[in-house]
This record gives sequence, C-alpha cells and structure tokens, in this order.
Amino acid sequence: MAKHRSIPPGFMTVGEAAKKTGVTVRTLQYYDREGLLSPSAESEGGRRLYTDKDLVMLHQIISLKSLGFSLDDIKHRLTSLETPTDVAAALTEQADGIREKIEQLTASLTAIEQLKEEVLQMQTVNFRKYADIIVNLQMKNDSYYLIKRFDDDTLDHIRNRFDKESGLDFMDRFNRLSDEMIELQKAGVSPESEECQGVVKAYWGLITEFTGGDMSMLPKLMEMGHIDTAANAWEERQKMVNAYLEPALQVYFSRLGENPFAAG
Repeated sequence: MAKHRSIPPGFMTVGEAAKKTGVTVRTLQYYDREGLLSPSAESEGGRRLYTDKDLVMLHQIISLKSLGFSLDDIKHRLTSLETPTDVAAALTEQADGIREKIEQLTASLTAIEQLKEEVLQMQTVNFRKYADIIVNLQMKNDSYYLIKRFDDDTLDHIRNRFDKESGLDFMDRFNRLSDEMIELQKAGVSPESEECQGVVKAYWGLITEFTGGDMSMLPKLMEMGHIDTAANAWEERQKMVNAYLEPALQVYFSRLGENPFAAG
C-alpha cells in the first residue's frame, strides 16, 4: 500500500469515502479488517486513503450484499477492475443479480395480492388455509383456488395423504384429464362414446385415489365441487368440466351397475 505525506488529489479519507457512498465509517473499517475492501493508500499519519476505484469496488460489495450474499460469498465474487472489460463484467453480474431479485420480488408481490383476494373471499380467519394457499402459490400451483373450497377435515386428509411431490403429480394428472374433457366437449363428442368413457374411467380413478377408498367423502366432494358462479378462470374452467363430466359419470356408473354417489 502506497504511503503519502499528505492527501494527494484523487484520494479521500475514510470519512469522506463514507459520506460519498452513504455507508458508515465503521462499515468501511470493518470491510478493511475483513480483507473485503482495503484502501489503496495510507498517509504517513496512518490515515486510510480511498480512490474512486475503491468506491466502485464498494458499490459491488453493497450491491451483492443487498442481493443476499454473505461477506464470504462476496469475497469470491468480486472481480478485478483493471480494464473496461473487467468493469463491464462486474456490472453485468450485478445487473443479472438485480433482475433475478426483481423477479423474486414480483412473484412475492403477486402471491401476496392473490392471497389478499382469497382472504377477502373466504370471509373467515383460517391461518391453516392461509398457509396452504401460500405454499401452493410459492409452488406456482394454479389450483390453489381449491383450498378455500375445502373444509378443515378434507384439508387434513390432503395433508396426511399427499406430500409436495405427490400432490403436484396428482394435480397435474387431474388438470390433464380436465383438459381432455374440455377438448372432447368442444369437439361435440358424446358422453356415451368410448373415447369419453375412457377419460371418465381415469377421472373416477383419481377420485378414488384422492379418497383412499373412503366413499363417505363423496357427498362432501360433490358439494365442494359444485360451482354456481365462477369467481376466477380456474373455476370457470372447472364449471365447463363439470357440465360434461356429470352426464358422462351417469353413463359410466350405469354401465358399471352401481352408483357410489347414490350409495353415499
């Protein structure tokens, strides 16, 4: 580290550097002790002297710290600033990190706004449901609308029967079968057709998988699955599925020779 009798042009004391960058003197002294950012020079009186290049390095540190990196991580991520290419690379890395942070914050904001709407629609305070909705929003599970339709017993059944992976797999199969039904409905395929009945059989398989064979759950599922007025796109889609599924199920049970819903 170069030493100077006085403070030459282009250099600044730790107090001046702190004031210019909006950090505290203590922060700069801490970064110096940790070997994260050492000043470029020192006066004969022992005053630590910083340059504009040091301030650019400090900007890197502050930016990386704001993105959640630990000081140890930052030490390994700081890049040399000897050439324009070095500086551009450092700025590119910071910009990429900021974009990623913006995406995360945008997703969090969207989840909060969606949860707020769900809370207002539920009209009751139920923190277990709130927690379930938050988890499903974080997983980007578009079927989180279902949660508010379930009562506590059904939600407990779901929590005990499915983990995150199996739950997402179940909903993926459910949504794919629903899409198939909508396509058959749009194509004017009769509910009595073998094509439709094949899809209905798979759909009924999902229902029995969901209940674990407990047919006493069926009346409750019928009630929760009934949609008079759709409040969102998912419910509008499910209303279309129900309109096609109900007569198709009647055909399926008629051919099967039994009606579990009637028995419930």
